[in-house]
Amino acid sequence: MNKTMSHADEAIRDIQDGATLMLGGFGLCGIPEASIAALVRKGVKNLTCISNNAGVDDFGLGLLLKTRQIKKMISSYVGENAEFERQLLQGELEVDLVPQGTLATRIQMAGMGIPAFFTPAGVGTEIAAGKEIREFNGKQYLMELALSADFALIKAWKGDRYGNLVFRKTTRNFSTSMARAGKITIAEVEQLVEPGELDPDQVHVPGIYIHRIFQADSYEKRIERRTVQLTK
Repeated sequence: MNKTMSHADEAIRDIQDGATLMLGGFGLCGIPEASIAALVRKGVKNLTCISNNAGVDDFGLGLLLKTRQIKKMISSYVGENAEFERQLLQGELEVDLVPQGTLATRIQMAGMGIPAFFTPAGVGTEIAAGKEIREFNGKQYLMELALSADFALIKAWKGDRYGNLVFRKTTRNFSTSMARAGKITIAEVEQLVEPGELDPDQVHVPGIYIHRIFQADSYEKRIERRTVQLTK
């Protein structure tokens, strides 16, 4: 029952070249900073990364892009990363851009054990190429497959040794679904507490989905675009 790891390097020890990873957070909010840094140190390559975004040039998944450790990105938003753009245009990086709602639902369905679902998003566009389309009530829908991963790396505000997790605000976007969709889910937390200290009514992800948990030393919590006043 005690799933505690001493540090990030121990938690990601068995992630090997070619692994498929889910990385939680929304933009730079709530991303697993410590786990990403450990992956850079480990030097694993040819990774397929599933994430809402691709980080920025010197932070988040941008660090793994900089060291050429990512082979393929499956994302919904990649607009803040110049290195991502360069690798894409040069044909150095495989990219699967997915509508954000579709991406979130594909992950959610994997966690629920549902293999596929139908959505109107993407019908009549390049996204529909090679996919099954059915008509329901006079409207066309595209079949999308559930999306799982070898490992899910997520960050929460608090967690206990059993893996029960509490998130704060936007940080739970994608992370709660990814926690359920990874074959092995690794959670890093700002505060690691003893069982019984968390209010059960406040737990967003129960410990049954979490395989490893550790407390990181510090977090930068960077903001992508800091706006302090309106420009004229």
